[in-house]
Amino acid sequence: MPTNRLTWDDVGKHFYETGVSKGALYLAQTNPTDGSAYYPQGVAWNGLTSVSESPDGGDAEDFYADNIKYLTLRGVESLTGSINAYTYPDEFMQCDGSVILGGIEGVYVHQQARKTFGMSYVTNVGNDVTEELGEIYHLLYGLTVSPSDREYSTVNDSPEPIEFSWDFSAQSVPVVLPSGVMLKNTSLITLDSRKLSPARKDLLEAHLWGREADSTAGTEAINAHLPLPTELFTLLNSVSG
Repeated sequence: MPTNRLTWDDVGKHFYETGVSKGALYLAQTNPTDGSAYYPQGVAWNGLTSVSESPDGGDAEDFYADNIKYLTLRGVESLTGSINAYTYPDEFMQCDGSVILGGIEGVYVHQQARKTFGMSYVTNVGNDVTEELGEIYHLLYGLTVSPSDREYSTVNDSPEPIEFSWDFSAQSVPVVLPSGVMLKNTSLITLDSRKLSPARKDLLEAHLWGREADSTAGTEAINAHLPLPTELFTLLNSVSG
């Protein structure tokens, strides 16, 4: 039987994750059939500086009987976090509680209802050999943002751009595998490009960011959208891994 001997700090095993880029916003729409949310249209989100993901809940609670710990139950987990950016798409204004006044472009009424949205972004994976080892795709569903502070200050000899910040909470969505197996609801899915086949990676990006038709390659146009978990798993299973 081979020996299970642990080693540390092998060359190429010093992994790290950094950066945030390729952000995209997807406004939620309501499916008229069953009232569920879906995300049919994506827009690029330029100027993202950071996104934090903060799981909440899932705390253990102990119950006692017969003078012993009888069982431990954990609460349902939820997702909260924050988004920071120097700018945002016009479409995000609906998510931040702003609407155009009477259809007059450039005039906005604030403190209105806040629209639910999804988003995706990419972080980079590197190691001690290369900074470009792969990417992690982050897909977030059912987000709503809270009102946030905005501080405006005079221009001086060390000017800085205003950085906007929003705290968000998430409403999870169902997760049903193509086999019919149902997992717990989630608000977050991540995909590691190092583990995806090139075909799966290309298909994922085509749906998240859109793709133009190419008759030479025999590919059809795809509208940028955020696939719900069941659609996502079906897409990835449609090509070889």
